[in-house]
Amino acid sequence: MSFQLRVARRVLPSCFVGLALVIGAASSHATNLNFLKDTPITYMRDADRKALNAAAQKALETGKDGESFKWSNAGTGNPVVIGGTVTPHDTTKEGERTCRHATLVATAKGQTQTWMPTVCKTGDGPWKILRQ
Repeated sequence: MSFQLRVARRVLPSCFVGLALVIGAASSHATNLNFLKDTPITYMRDADRKALNAAAQKALETGKDGESFKWSNAGTGNPVVIGGTVTPHDTTKEGERTCRHATLVATAKGQTQTWMPTVCKTGDGPWKILRQ
């Protein structure tokens, strides 16, 4: 099993909103994951994903549409510096359900990846990926 496929399978269950969509689509439709080589996702460890998730949760809960929140993996123990932004936009509400589009950006070793998922929550519940 290739290194990229092992990374994709490990990342999928614990990764935040956009990462899950991108990697899920990649693992189900691509037989060769070499396109992921040297991209920020391949350098991310569990602590990095947690840092991204914390920034995303904060941005989704408190951010205004178009407001960007910076995040980084400083203090995670990963020697590869990874950082980026989370920007929520296009918020809609229907009863108790709130949905937002988000732009997640990660940069590592000069490479940048962008994910643009739609997430929703009901009441005070957690943000979840909108399956389309």
